[in-house]
Amino acid sequence: MSYVPPHLRNSAAGKTTTTPTINSKGADHFSSKHTSRIPSLEKSSNGYSNSARRSSLNYSLPNTVAVPDPAFPHWKPSERVLRLKSEQIEEIRLRLNVDVNVSPGSCPAPSPIESFPDMCLDASIMKDIEKHGYTAPTSIQAQAMPVALSGRDLLGCAETGSGKTAAFSIPMIQHCLAQQPLQRGDGPLALVLAPTRELAQQIEKEVTAFSMSLDSFKTAIVVGGTNISEQRSELRAGVHIVVATPGRLIDHLQQGNTSLSRIAFVVLDEADRMLDMGFEPQIREVMRNLPVKHQTLLFSATMPAEIEALAQDYLTNPVRIKVGKVSSPTANVSQTLEKVPENDKIDHLLDLLVEEAAQAEKSGHPFPLTIVFVERKTKCDEVAEALTQQGLLATALHGGRSQNEREAALRDFRHGPINILVATDVASRGLDVTGVAHVINLDLPKTMEDYVHRIGRTGRAGSTGRATSFYTDRDMYLVAQIRRAIADIGSGNDVTIAMGKTARRKEREAAAAEKEARSELSKLSLVGSTVNVEDKYRHMIAPSMIKKEGAADDAWDD
Repeated sequence: MSYVPPHLRNSAAGKTTTTPTINSKGADHFSSKHTSRIPSLEKSSNGYSNSARRSSLNYSLPNTVAVPDPAFPHWKPSERVLRLKSEQIEEIRLRLNVDVNVSPGSCPAPSPIESFPDMCLDASIMKDIEKHGYTAPTSIQAQAMPVALSGRDLLGCAETGSGKTAAFSIPMIQHCLAQQPLQRGDGPLALVLAPTRELAQQIEKEVTAFSMSLDSFKTAIVVGGTNISEQRSELRAGVHIVVATPGRLIDHLQQGNTSLSRIAFVVLDEADRMLDMGFEPQIREVMRNLPVKHQTLLFSATMPAEIEALAQDYLTNPVRIKVGKVSSPTANVSQTLEKVPENDKIDHLLDLLVEEAAQAEKSGHPFPLTIVFVERKTKCDEVAEALTQQGLLATALHGGRSQNEREAALRDFRHGPINILVATDVASRGLDVTGVAHVINLDLPKTMEDYVHRIGRTGRAGSTGRATSFYTDRDMYLVAQIRRAIADIGSGNDVTIAMGKTARRKEREAAAAEKEARSELSKLSLVGSTVNVEDKYRHMIAPSMIKKEGAADDAWDD
């Protein structure tokens, strides 16, 4: 039975409740004593049609409960900002490296604001911004915060480490302060959905930091791998903001521990990653059940077709903001590629890091924070142990560790004594640790997209960093892409990488074809044959193997 607040139980008595459940395969399945069903998702050219925006399921308070209408007060920046002319606004955007677009017929986007006082925020929020050490907005904050404060939907695409968490957290808190007070049993006023526990924890920490001076302002983190009963108690007591992973939020909605009735501000953070992880059904279920009046902010590191479809379905005339060269390796990360035989990788890593430790000690500087990425969980533990045996302070982070162990590993890495984190791709997105100086790919990932996200753990928020990648013959397709990207960055050219499921599938297919070609070439080389090679594979083949243009055809018959 769905949870009903104590003061409403009499009025809700006798009502039949419908309890949605999720089957073992993750597909939406619903059951109750009476017939109920989820509305079909009608396919359209963009994935789903707007007819699927609403659901017959009810994740709301009983009909007898009066739910206050959300407030969207008219926000105005300072007079100085209001006096800016269009030429000045464009000049600011150019300086901030911000592209802004709105739908035809929509009102112009608010001007970017380069100082927090000009945003006219609540005094308590301003106090916490100062405590947090923020002096001036980053590019994404300067443009996204005015859009969010004005009540408009937003589709944001920014470089990793750009400060987007604060860009949505501060307007979200401001929105909550404008609403009528919470009562016990009310659902939250705002919701943030994130793909992983680690990212959700980071977001919740930042939301808490910007609301510390507010009396009785409560946030809750709702993720898997932790005690669900504690989460249940928090939610039923009433919270202003919930930061959640989609699956665990659905669990609580099914159990009646909270509702969506009062949510009028929703953020989808790292939406591309959530779709990659298979959360699209849960995201759509939540979005379909939101109140009609709500504001949506969608942030994504990449903008594949799947994200465009999601935005078309659930955002209304959004302001599109793009900061920097999205979906590309950042120019402030120095990238190095080293060919190392598979069996020698760990020894080579030990040599590299022991030497760095010796140099740090000699210069009197602390060992630089380093993340080492590996392919498998077992190897993750093996490498961490090998580093520890060399006297280095290392720990492992992967999905096989318990939630408490993962939290302890991140805490020790952020605040000491650990300065080397050995991780699988669980840490490649969303992990924001200040001061990471070096990322090492002991094993390269399978796609360029994953490579970009990995090295994005360093060189964040304008700082510089290093990325060192070990590779073998099996990685040559990806290595060729990385080399081209490095060359383009060095030449000052824009580097944009195709992202999304379709792009990754094509990349895997191309890599498999390249591997097969190499295998065939290897066999032919044993018998001294010479072969034609496609241009994109020429960098991998010895010159003697390649047929020269204009060579006589009969030369191939020997």
